[in-house]
Amino acid sequence: MVDIISLPVEFDKERIDGRFRLVNIAAQRARELASGAEPKIKTKANKVSTLAIQEAILNKLEFLTGEEAVKAKEEAKRIDFRRVLEDRRKELELEDLSELEKDLQIYMHEKEEATSSNELYESEE
Repeated sequence: MVDIISLPVEFDKERIDGRFRLVNIAAQRARELASGAEPKIKTKANKVSTLAIQEAILNKLEFLTGEEAVKAKEEAKRIDFRRVLEDRRKELELEDLSELEKDLQIYMHEKEEATSSNELYESEE
């Protein structure tokens, strides 16, 4: 079986400025596919790398270059940092809530015991 990797690869040179960029785009897409992403094309390819190259050649993948890529990467880091902070804040709120719930359970249990003992005391009289 002839694999696309062994054949000469032709791509849109206006959109993808070289083989190095093509390989980087395909490698990133192959990682996504290996992680469970859905293919953007129907193909007989068995390998994620072959599928990724085919998707890149057929212009099915969106990608950024230059300043746009740098800005997007910085924004992604900020968003990830914000998400981490929000998740931690939620965890702390849950921990605080669980402490309050524990205190409330203890209080309710003590109140039930006090009520039960008062009822027993009153019934003995």
